Formats: sequence, structure tokens, C-alpha cells
Amino acid sequence: MENKIAAVKMRDITKTFGATVANDKVWLDIYRGEILALLGENGSGKTTLMNMLSGIYFPDEGHIYIDEKEVVIRSPKDALKLGVGMIHQHFKLVDVLTATENIILGLEGKGKLDLKSAANKIREICDLYGFDVDPDQRIYEMSVSQKQTVEIVKVLYRGADILILDEPTAVLTPQETDKLFAVLRNMRDAGKAIVIITHKMHEVEALSDRVAVLRHGQFIGDMPTKDTNAQEMTNMMVGHPVVLNIDRPEPVDPKPRLVVKNLTVKNVDGIVKLDDVSFTANSGEILGIAGISGCGQKELLESIAGLQPTEGGSVCYINDDGEEEELLGKNPLEIADKGVTLSFVPEDRLGMGLVGNMDLSDNMMLRSFRSGHSILTDRKNPRKLAQSVVDELGVVTPGITTPVRRLSGGNVQKVLVGREIASAPTVLLTAYAVRGLDINSSYLIYDLINKQKEKGVAVIYVGEDLDVLLELADRILVLCGGKVSGIIPGRGAQKRDVGMMMTKLGGNDNE
Repeated sequence: MENKIAAVKMRDITKTFGATVANDKVWLDIYRGEILALLGENGSGKTTLMNMLSGIYFPDEGHIYIDEKEVVIRSPKDALKLGVGMIHQHFKLVDVLTATENIILGLEGKGKLDLKSAANKIREICDLYGFDVDPDQRIYEMSVSQKQTVEIVKVLYRGADILILDEPTAVLTPQETDKLFAVLRNMRDAGKAIVIITHKMHEVEALSDRVAVLRHGQFIGDMPTKDTNAQEMTNMMVGHPVVLNIDRPEPVDPKPRLVVKNLTVKNVDGIVKLDDVSFTANSGEILGIAGISGCGQKELLESIAGLQPTEGGSVCYINDDGEEEELLGKNPLEIADKGVTLSFVPEDRLGMGLVGNMDLSDNMMLRSFRSGHSILTDRKNPRKLAQSVVDELGVVTPGITTPVRRLSGGNVQKVLVGREIASAPTVLLTAYAVRGLDINSSYLIYDLINKQKEKGVAVIYVGEDLDVLLELADRILVLCGGKVSGIIPGRGAQKRDVGMMMTKLGGNDNE
């Protein structure tokens, strides 16, 4: 890249939040006609750095140059005027509006809005790069990948030629990921500068031209992707060698622990989210749940955990003595009173799993404050557990008295997963346990889950990374549109086959 002029130069960029230094004198170059993968552990400052380039944060120190000219970016509007657009993990779209209405929403212009002209321009952008978007379709009718496409087209429509994508494949199927990658390559070949923030190393190797690594808020180095590999990149991120192997020990004496029969769930609008779902989860085994986002995984786990009303069916818990207990109709407290411990790691970490304004030890206490017979709440054990989770999972925090809302998303997830696993469950329900976690932290979680399996826990694991699911799970249940598309052995399963089952009903049903 020595002979090319950088589209963006970030020099000595520093950003602090209280006592936490998120970015420490970072240098970064971004070039047109390339895809740059920005890598680092949770809390390493990747998203913070890109938030400063896109106008969400303002740096405490440092300089930003775009096409060799120093610029000041105080808002996303400033960034877009300079050609910088960021596509976030959580989409910012109005469901009841069409794609066209969302794309032009907030744009300044004289006279009456010309929706027809805007729709034609959107079609031109889609034809140029290979997007598949109907300008007249409403957002609530779209799949997750279509919504993401609208977000990308929105920043292109507004003139962005420097695009930042934060975890762009988090909830996409393998087929949708392939389509997105084809579009990103087309945009790169057309001269766009593209930055992706991702934790999926196989995607970094498949898509990016160059990688840049941050560690503890500092720039460690960059290199062409073709000159490195997943192991080397991970070692750079962490600062020491990391073993990237997921163990899959054979289940020892698996026995039915949870038998789900004909489970049916409707949402508040009467739409069927689970349709006649049946399966068995065995002790000492990991049952993986595969499916595109919104196909019923959330409702399935919440139904078992007593958090979701059901229309019909049965969820039968079988204890070590072979005694059966129906769980449907009981709330989470009643389930716990029966001696059944269901550990649930929800999708919504702060909304449902943790209380943002409470510190780490108080969030641990949410699991234990009803236990014991004293009128005084036990604070000693939760503090001890909080420190243990911080130490074992490498939670980046000033201390256990820090409010959880001040932690990065990945560190929040570590706190939640650590607390749930520490509760010694007999059935462990995990929804997206490693969502947003860096590769090193993810492998720590996989190891913890395998240890639970070896203790005889029945693990039901909902994951969005199919490569991991195929390595970790003993059996894989595939959901499509709320129905069971098939149940297949994890060993020997092919990613493409599972991807097809996720998008089309039919397939194997060998439980």
C-alpha cells in the first residue's frame, strides 16, 4: 500500500471513558479498493475507534485525515458529508415504512419528496453492486439480511464511499453470508473503502484483503490477509499463543433429561412462532439449535424456562431416578422449587439477563438472593463469584463494583454466561452465548459448556456460527419457520446441508 494514498488516516487517536482508556494513540490507514478487517478482543477498542470515524464519539486527542485533508467529525451527519457511513449490528429502521422511505428519511431537500425518483436511484445502486432489494417493500416484511441490505443501501444513497460494517454476518445464514460477501467484493472493486469488524476468523480469511489488530486499545500491527492465518491473528489479538480447538468428547451414558412434545407457541399478534415442535435433550450431551434469526429459537428456550406462554404441547423433565415432571404451566420459580435448575442466557443481555445500573456482584446476587434462611442478604458469596468470573473469563472492568452498563458488550456477555454456568444447572439453555465475543473468549465459553456436558448436564445450545455448531454439538436440531426441519448428528454434518435445511422445510428426522 506504500504507493497508494489512504482514504482515511487516523493518527494518535485517544479516547477515554472515566478511568478506562478505550483507544491509546492509535494509528490506522484505510484504503479505497480494499476490505480491511479490524480485529481485537472484546474491549480492545475496535468499535470505539470506528464510532469516532463515523461521528458517534469525538476523540479526546489525535487527528483524522480524509484524502490527506484533516477533518473534524462531530456527528454522523458530518461523517456522511465526508463519505463515511457505518452499518451497526442493530438496525435503525422504521418497520412500518418501505425501504425507499427508510433510505430517504431525514434527508434535507426542497419541495415535495419524490419517492418514484428515489426508488429509481435505489434500483440503480442495487443493479450496480448486486443488491436484492424491493424499494416498495415494508421493513416488517423483510428478512434480517434484507434489512441489513437496506442499511447498506441507505449509506450508499447518501454518498458514502467509506463503509464500516460492525459484525455484518452475526445473524445471516451461510447462503446469505455468501451473497453479502459477493456484494462487498463488488463494492471494493468499484473503489469503495470497506472496514469490517468481526470475530469470525474464517470470514476474515475469506473476505478481507488486509487485517489490522488492536489490543488493549493500542494498535499492534497490520498485514495482508494472504500473509497470515487465523492462529497468528488470534495470537496477535491476545498477546500469547491460543489453542483454537473445540473438543467434542463423546457423550457418556446419555439419558433423556428433557422431552419436548408438540410444543406450539403464538406471539401476542396470534402469529405461530413454534409449530408442533418435538425433540429430546439428553444428559451429558449438547443439542445444537440451528435456524435463521426469528425462526423460533428464542421462543423455544423461553417456553422451556417458563418465560413464554404456550398454546399446547408438553415439556417433561426427567430426574436421575426416572421420575417425570411437567414443566409447562409453571413459572421459573416453581420450576426451581421442584429441584429443576434451568440456566438461561437470553439474547437480550441487559434487557433480560442483567441489570445495567447494578454492579457485577449485585448482578450475581440476582441468582441467589432467595436462598438461605437469614433475613439478611448474603453478599459475600456473590462478591466471590463475581471476582471468580472476572478472573476466569478475563472480564475487562475496573472492578466488581463497576456498573454492568459501563462494560463493553462482550464483557457483559462474559458476566452473564459465567453467572449462569456457576449456578450448577441440570439443564443449561444458552441463546447466543458467544455473540459479540472475541475468539479467545469464545473458546473459553466453549470449554465451559463442554465441562458442563461432562458433568452430565443436558445442554441446549442456540448458536449463530454454523462452523462452531458443527464442531461443538452432538446433535443438531434445525428450525425453519417455527417447524423442525430435521434433527441430524453433529459429527459429519455439512454446513451447506444445514444451511439449506434452515431455509427450506424437509430433510432428515433421525432423532
